[in-house]
Amino acid sequence: MLATNELDVIVIGSGAGGSAATYRLVRAGLRVLLVEKGMPLPNDGSTLDVQRVIHDGEFKSAERWSDAQGRVFTPEEHFNLGGKTKWYGAALARFGAAEFSPDSERGYLGWPFGYDELAPYYDEIEALLAVRRFDCEPDLEAILRRLGRVSGWRAESLPLGLDERILAHRDEAAHFDGFASARGLKADGQGALLARVEGAPNLRVLTGRAVAALLGTPGMPERIAGVRLEDGTELCAREVVLAAGAMHSPRLLQGYLARARLEHLPVAKIAGGNFKLHLLTAVLAFSHRKQSDLLRKTMLLSHDSVPHSSVQPLGFDGELIATLIPRFVPRPLARALGAHAYGFFLQTEDGSSLTNRVRAADVHHEYPRVDYDARRARPALIEHERLVRLFGRDLWRAGYPNAAQRIGIAGTAHACGTLVTGIDPRTSAVDSTGRVHGLQGLTVADGSVLPRSSRVNPALTIYAWSLRAAERLARRLRAAGAETSTGGAIERAAAAARHDAALVS
Repeated sequence: MLATNELDVIVIGSGAGGSAATYRLVRAGLRVLLVEKGMPLPNDGSTLDVQRVIHDGEFKSAERWSDAQGRVFTPEEHFNLGGKTKWYGAALARFGAAEFSPDSERGYLGWPFGYDELAPYYDEIEALLAVRRFDCEPDLEAILRRLGRVSGWRAESLPLGLDERILAHRDEAAHFDGFASARGLKADGQGALLARVEGAPNLRVLTGRAVAALLGTPGMPERIAGVRLEDGTELCAREVVLAAGAMHSPRLLQGYLARARLEHLPVAKIAGGNFKLHLLTAVLAFSHRKQSDLLRKTMLLSHDSVPHSSVQPLGFDGELIATLIPRFVPRPLARALGAHAYGFFLQTEDGSSLTNRVRAADVHHEYPRVDYDARRARPALIEHERLVRLFGRDLWRAGYPNAAQRIGIAGTAHACGTLVTGIDPRTSAVDSTGRVHGLQGLTVADGSVLPRSSRVNPALTIYAWSLRAAERLARRLRAAGAETSTGGAIERAAAAARHDAALVS
């Protein structure tokens, strides 16, 4: 068992970013403690049960938030080992090369580097997740063929993190999008990354233990030295990696800056800002024929008139589609309609606005807050509205009556941007390697760093960023003699601070 006074790195959170960072740091020989507030999920099949997962919401977080108007809501968050990756739809597309560049007219921030810098990490994570493509199934093929006759939609295979054996297990194949695999047939952070280092002598994993606060080094508040758990336990290490997610990592940083009286640092004005959600709409297309495709989520659609948007099928069978039909529709009718429907997920890249912000709870506010208005990035909203009209019109022309439902602020599956990476400390929270501007000992490795969200799901890019950030962190620690240090964690933190100062001078 790894002792807590022998830590090089504490990683907070085990989603895409935390699992990738932990994997890389442990493989580099560093002594790592992974802290996850949730517990491991059961593999008894309950995570595939529509009643328990969808209707009862048994595995979702019950954490309450408020919006800018003070209305209380519960975001669609999951706290468990593997984080949201246990529940995602396993769509693992890369961002395009152009999506690393800024576009001020649309409110798109630029990355501090280009696509080529991240490409090797895309290659690596695709191999680790065994990303593959599946054949387009008959019902979807018919829809795409008819769409092609009336419109300019292009279709390409969607990269998926699914084991090819999933096709032999109907319960898994029909329930992978929004469900956790019971047989390990979906590539997630736990099964694809943490399992590879499970049992390593330099890794310790704490589950069911929430981090309440970051800790500073005595007399050196700019140097992070560890964390305090909700039960009061204090743990120290050379470095801390924030990977709690875009809605949670900035709150930990905000709390620390306030307690340490570091709110004069430029990062205090950036932390929590630039909150982004893909602009999302679900569309149900109805056919006179029953739809019998199994996976469904196999293709990605795009159109030149909406270049920052994409359409992908929902991996929902008729039973799941029926849950999307309004409750005033009698359930027998809803199930019948669901059996004849195909679901689609329309998404547009959101712009950045510093006023779209996540804020921690404080003495004046009982709940953490999301101050978000899509109209603050109006060009993106205009394109999304055009996307919904265009796709709905073309489905009608192709012979598919359809209905659309906008996904609101509670749909936080693609939340990002609250600690954006960049070169300028006045406009970004972390540098190109994930180190927080103005602080030492703190690296961010989750979706909060994304300055752009692209037109596709962000999970693969979060994985890739985190592999790169952890690799850079491991190099720094090795250069500072972390692998041979045997002193206490606080002493090691002070030594590292002196080392950093020497490098600067």
